Amino acid sequence: MESALKLLHDDLARVEVQFKEDLNSEVLLIRKVGEYVLASGGKRIRPMLLLLSARLSGYQGGHHVGLASVVEFIHTATLLHDDVVDSAVLRRGSASANSVWGNEASVLVGDYLFAKSFSLMVRGGSLEILKALSDATTMMAEGEVLQLVSTCDLDLDEECYIQVVRNKTAVLIAAACQVGGVLGEVGEEKEAALHEFGMELGIAFQFMDDALDYIADQSEFGKATGHDLEEGKVTLPLIHALRHCSDEEREKLGEIVEKEELVDEDLAYVISLIDRYDGIEYTRSRARELVERAKTHLAIFPDGPEKTALFELADYSVSRRK
Repeated sequence: MESALKLLHDDLARVEVQFKEDLNSEVLLIRKVGEYVLASGGKRIRPMLLLLSARLSGYQGGHHVGLASVVEFIHTATLLHDDVVDSAVLRRGSASANSVWGNEASVLVGDYLFAKSFSLMVRGGSLEILKALSDATTMMAEGEVLQLVSTCDLDLDEECYIQVVRNKTAVLIAAACQVGGVLGEVGEEKEAALHEFGMELGIAFQFMDDALDYIADQSEFGKATGHDLEEGKVTLPLIHALRHCSDEEREKLGEIVEKEELVDEDLAYVISLIDRYDGIEYTRSRARELVERAKTHLAIFPDGPEKTALFELADYSVSRRK
């Protein structure tokens, strides 16, 4: 990831300035909540991917900075809404916005960020970029609903779960990469390659989040261990364990997932079961496979520092601890 940070140092600084400009509102609460979430330690993966993809595509203009801000706005809006849906109290190691300002403020500021994102996109004047990002946003909303209806569903299989992940997480990462290609006017084939690179990477990124939810240190990961399980989310480590566990173990898992409150004893049982059936290693292995497959999509582009940085960013996604 160091190559990407070094290569994008100036652009990322401009993106941070752009955030503040785009949050300019006469309503003080919007600025407070928006700046709080945007300043809370996000990895800026999506803006970095857009900026690198634009560079890889030979783009020399200045619209990439504003669009990098837009994709982070969209992502931030989903975080605000997610934390309300999940009743989260932590986000990136700090108090979540909804626990500081309340659910109403979080939902409404999230709505503002979505609306502002589309306003900024329209000003850019590219219908192709507007379509890519608006389609992604629509699919993200579908993914959120799909995850909601899959809550506590122990029959959720890997294929169906990947569809949730594709819609909820990966589509925005894919769109960010594709937009870089649109800016560089690389043509449909290379745009599609960037989109597929982002899609595979986005799924891998979520898989690592799934694993870290069970094993990461709370102070490093920034949210409580087992939070997904407490919310009834059946993610890949648990799906893998369910494929191999006994009927008795499955029955006990069902009882735990259905509980209103996750106690330490139940969490320890689920973690031990996932460990017994190598759910974490399986999840990491699947993520590594996806990253290696993602890299093959960029074979159509010439080698260079931008491509190297994209590969390092992809590798980081499966080696990170938070």
